[in-house]
Amino acid sequence: MDIAGTVVFAAEGAMAAIIGNLDVFGIMVLSFATALAGGIIRDVLIGATPPQAIRDWRYAAIAFTGGAAVILVHQFIWRIPFPVLVALDAGGLALFAVAGTAKALDNQINAFIATLMGTITAVGGGTVRDVLLSRVPAILLSDVYATAALAGATVMVISRKLGISPTLSAILGGVFCFGLRIIAVWRHWNLPKIA
Repeated sequence: MDIAGTVVFAAEGAMAAIIGNLDVFGIMVLSFATALAGGIIRDVLIGATPPQAIRDWRYAAIAFTGGAAVILVHQFIWRIPFPVLVALDAGGLALFAVAGTAKALDNQINAFIATLMGTITAVGGGTVRDVLLSRVPAILLSDVYATAALAGATVMVISRKLGISPTLSAILGGVFCFGLRIIAVWRHWNLPKIA
């Protein structure tokens, strides 16, 4: 789950960097940050140090490879239909939400906090990306995004508490997160704002 999510978010980071007119180094930095910052933050918070993304060189290699691939084929990426990009993003969100929750639970973190760690894993990289691009993080503005990650993580935790196997619990949480995100984009759902 981590590797698939890393590839998707590395590509998203690279695309955001290209839109932001960053140079090649900037593209690689945003690929790394978008793909791995959420997991690094989670690992530091739960005491799993050094973070897996730092300990295992493959994570950085995958993030940089994803960024380099986008540099090579960015002209083609702009032609991908919007619904496909939304589905890939929702898939990455779901993968990171359940992977982060599972890691927190495996480290004996309380179930409530584990859902928050899953959410941080899913949205932390995008938040860091947006801060590096000097813009308000998308998770604070876009239709149900972080909420979808939190909901998926919650479904996973509840499923495990009900005695469902860890694998099936992760699938249920991931599918719920993915489905909620897709429906939110399709129906233009947003959380209420204070006028």
